[in-house]
Order: sequence, then structure tokens, then C-alpha cells
Amino acid sequence: MAEAMLGDHEQYSCSICLELLRDPVTIPCGHSYCMSCIDECWNTNDQKGIYRCPQCRHTFNSKPPLNKSTMLAEIMEKLRSTESPQSLAGPGEIACDFCSGEMIKAVKSCLECRASYCETHVQPHYNVPALRKHKLVKAAVIPVCPKHDKLLEVYCRTDQKCVCMHCLLDDHKGHDTVPSTIERKEKQIKLTHSQTKAKQTMKAKEKELQKMIMDITSHSDSAKKAVENSKKVFSELVKLIEKKSIEVIEEIEAQEKADLDHGTKLRKKLEGEITELKKREGVLDDLLQTEDNIQFLQNYETVSSSSGSDELLSFPFQPYCPFEDVTKLIYDLTGRLETTCTQEISKTINKVSDLSTKRPPFDIVVGDRVRVKPSVVTPIHKWGSVTYSSVGVVKKIQGDLLTVDFPEQKNWTGLISEMEHVTGAGSGPSNLDSSIKIGDKVRVKPSVVIPTHKWGAVTNKSIGVVQKIQGDSLTVDFPEQKNWTGIVSEMEIVASAGPGSSRLESVINIGDQVRVKPSVVTPTHKWGAVTHKSIGVVQKIQDESLIVDFPEHKKWTGLVSEMELVTSADLVAIKVGDRVRVKSSIITPKHNWGGHVTHKSVGVVKDIKSEDVIVDFPKHKSWKGILSEMELVNSGQLLKDVFFSS
Repeated sequence: MAEAMLGDHEQYSCSICLELLRDPVTIPCGHSYCMSCIDECWNTNDQKGIYRCPQCRHTFNSKPPLNKSTMLAEIMEKLRSTESPQSLAGPGEIACDFCSGEMIKAVKSCLECRASYCETHVQPHYNVPALRKHKLVKAAVIPVCPKHDKLLEVYCRTDQKCVCMHCLLDDHKGHDTVPSTIERKEKQIKLTHSQTKAKQTMKAKEKELQKMIMDITSHSDSAKKAVENSKKVFSELVKLIEKKSIEVIEEIEAQEKADLDHGTKLRKKLEGEITELKKREGVLDDLLQTEDNIQFLQNYETVSSSSGSDELLSFPFQPYCPFEDVTKLIYDLTGRLETTCTQEISKTINKVSDLSTKRPPFDIVVGDRVRVKPSVVTPIHKWGSVTYSSVGVVKKIQGDLLTVDFPEQKNWTGLISEMEHVTGAGSGPSNLDSSIKIGDKVRVKPSVVIPTHKWGAVTNKSIGVVQKIQGDSLTVDFPEQKNWTGIVSEMEIVASAGPGSSRLESVINIGDQVRVKPSVVTPTHKWGAVTHKSIGVVQKIQDESLIVDFPEHKKWTGLVSEMELVTSADLVAIKVGDRVRVKSSIITPKHNWGGHVTHKSVGVVKDIKSEDVIVDFPKHKSWKGILSEMELVNSGQLLKDVFFSS
């Protein structure tokens, strides 16, 4: 019976928290929820005195009693008892803060406790009355104020960022601030409207697409029918021509055979004479190479008399039938046939020709990215704010004219013949070939009047740091606005930062080797498998946070202020000839273990190249690892290991 119930866990999940029901209650409309979920849902309802079911939207004039469903609770317990064991936290996943030993994956995070819990340790938050009031969310890194180490609860509209309560008395004193829940509701309403508008636009576009597909299919069917009819007519004509041409071809081939037979006889005779001449040449060559004068003179008469005639006789090939005359007759026949065909089908050809001339002789279509050709001195419709470097998107094509939206000028008009395609790998002065990359300091070009994605709090003088590049778009952190979106062609690199440079101008950059500072007792986002000795490479920097790949823990999250750079001088402790082994904190080396290397294996360093190290272990020669994974083994440690292992 229990196995039958376990067929589909989703039917026993709360539609609010999407987890298995806890303290399940069933409201009058028949739907079931976690007691805490439905109670909180109704308590936060803006329309006081009105209670609705989140699923069927049934309305109750008074708050229904929330009594625990005993039978449903027993089913939930059976379901939980049959669930698979809790899984370990993987790279980038949140681990339970209360599990000792193995790092069990967390399922919930408490905003009040500022801790994350696995399925087992989260139970008190469902059972203990005092903990039920805490706010549980899906397991995640709890955002806290980097300055005050407090929960972010307030949104500062002045600076457009989330802050803690202490910030209201500090850096954000006097600013326009509201509770994060209020700001969330306002922005959610805007997003809902945007989503509705997007859905409406999508439906209209889908309807337009269906009509376009029907029109294209109809046009294609019409073309196929015209092709079939043309093939049928011309096939009959071709059959007639082929039938008549066979007689001419057979006669030409008969004459060709007679001429070739005569030519073959002449060729064989000429080849025989050439063979005899080659033999004579050999005999003469042998005589000329003779060093004995007497022998040369005795053989001279014999060779001279047998050399044959030196006259050059010619045997030209003269065919009986000159096919040039036949070719002329065929061309004359073709001319007469062409004249006849032209007269009969000229109307059809002219119509097809008219259709083809209406199509622009260029492959530029709406939606393509284009720029003015370098060969164009001045466009017919003038430059406006556009330059050779400007890259825009074609919005409309009408005849030889096209309308382009450039970042510098919208609805710019030009000729198709003046424009050229711009691709990601294109050459020339395209902005798409820009050297802008993640981590660069940039600003909006002075020539851009209004950026494609609007200004926001940014100006032409704002200088920010590129955080992300995807296609033609990029995300920039400006001091005035974080996560600002623009396009590459609108931006320019700032060679040296001025007074408006971003506060993210840190000594730590993407690709640097870092470790946690010795002064940090416990990192804000916890240790995971990382220790003070761990050395990793920075993969991403965003605001005050950074993502680091450690050998022990990939995609580890920390704060820039908690980290320090690891220079090459810090790694000089290991040198060629040293005895080393893999650190005990390394679960799996970057280049894997190999067949015989373990944590206990001790080898000798043979070569060091940058971060890579080549080690000769007793059972694995030329093993490859990285310096940050290795530790020195001195004589004392080695004797100690041998003593305890024995």
C-alpha cells in the first residue's frame, strides 16, 4: 500500500512552498497546504477580511479554521521515511551548517537564524512554535550587508540597492528608503505588466508567424507547380531535339571511327620509327664513349653504314571529314531554334525577369547588422550622427532604400548598395571587433545620444567595470548603477581612470591566484572544503563578491575583502629536487590521481613550469600536478609517517 502511495510525490506537495506537506491542513474547497504556508499567505494578504485559495481562487468571507489533517500527516511521514538519503553538497551548492563530518546539501535557509539546514535539521522550524515564525526560503547564500554584517531588509531608492537597518543611520541617512517587501511588490507589478505585454506581443508575433508560414507555403506550392509544368513542356521539346540529334551524332561517330582508324595506322608507323631511332642513338652513344682509338675506328664503319637514312619524313594526319563544317551547321540550327523558342515563350521569360529585377541584388534583409561601406565617401542621404564605425540593425527595406537603427541615430535612411554586412568575425572598423573584455573600465561613447537600453543613472562621464559580455550585449557595474546593460558598439575603453572610476578597482582581478586572509576566522559564506592554506583562481567578480576555483572546492563564493593575492613568491617554497606529496585537503587533484599516487605517496620534483609541477613518484614517473595542491615533506615528517605506518 505504501509503494502505491509513493507513485507521485507531487500530489502530496504544498503548492506554496513546493515541498512535501508539513502539518497538513485541508481548507473547505478541498485543497491542502502546510499549516504555516497557508497561514502566512492569508496573514500577508493586502485585502483584509478576504481569504482566497491560492489554487482555485475560491473566496471565503471569514478565515477558515486550520486544523491539522491527521491522516494526511501520517501519509507524509511514510513518504518521508521512504525518501532517498540526503545527498552531499556539490560544488556551488549550499551545505547544512549543522551537519558534522560530511557536508550534507541544505534544502532551506532561515533569514532569522542566518543559517542553512538539511532535511533533518530544518524540522524544528516546522515543529517548534517559536521557530515557525521564522522566514524559511529555498537554500541559498543569505545576502548580508558587507559593512555591518546584518540582514538586508531595506531598499534604498536613491542608490538603487538593498541595505541593512544600520545603513539607514550611516551611509544612507536621509535617502529615500522603503522596506524590501514594498519595493518588491512595486517592481513585481511592473514586471507582471511587462510579462503581460510580452505575452501579448508574443501572441501577435506568433499569429503573424503563422500567416507568414501559410504565405510562404502557398508561394512555394505555386512555384513548384510552375516548375512542374515548365519541366513537362520543355521535356517534350527536349525529346524531339534528342531524337533528331541522334541521327547527326551517329553519322559523326561513323566518320570519326574511319578517321581514327587511319590515324591509328599512321601513329603506329611513326612510333616504330621513333623506336628504331632510339636504338641507333644508343649505339652511337656507346661508340662515342669508347676510349680506345683503334676500337673506335674499327667500329666506325659498321655503325655508320647501319645508321640508316637521316632524312626526316613527315606523315601528317589528314581526316577525311572536317567536323568544323558540321559544328557550323549545328550552330546554325541552334540559332534557328533559339529564334523560334524566343518568339513563343518571350512573354513568360519577361515576367520571370520582371520578378527577379524587383528583388534587390543584395543579400541584406531586415534584422541584419550593417555599416556604411568604407568605399562610400558620403552617403546619398548624408551621415547625420553615423560614422564608418557605426553598426546598426536593419528595420525596414523598401526598394533600394533601407532604414537602420544605429546607437547614434535611429531611423537612419540609406541605400542598400552603400551598406555591408557586419558579422562577429568581420573585418574593418566594426565595433564588434572591439577589444573590450570582462574587467575593463568603460564608458558610453560621446557620440551616443541615447543608449539602446536607456541611461538609467548613468551619464557619458560615468566609468564602470565590465562584468559580463554575451554576444553584442555587456553588463557594467557603474558607481551610479550596478548591472547596467548596454551594447558593445556603444562603449569605449577608458585607458586611465579619472575621478569617476568604479570602486571595484581592486588589486584582485579575474585570473589572479588568491587565498583567504589569515585574519579571517570564518568567511562570510563559510569554509566548505577550503582552508587558510588553499590557493585558488578567481573566476568571477561581482560587486563585493567573487567566485574562486580551489582544488578542494570549485565555484567557492567569498568576499573580496576577505581574500589576499598569492604571488609567485608565495609558491617558491617548492623547488626542483624537493620531496613532496599531495595535500591531505585535496580530494581529487586537478590532473587526477593516476594509477598509483595517493595522499601517502612521496615523490621528487623534477620540473616546475608556472603553476604546473612534474613529480617522480616510486610507482608513477612524470606525474603532473599544480603547486597549490602539493606540500613539502621534510625528513622528520617522513620518519614519522614510516614509524606510524609500521
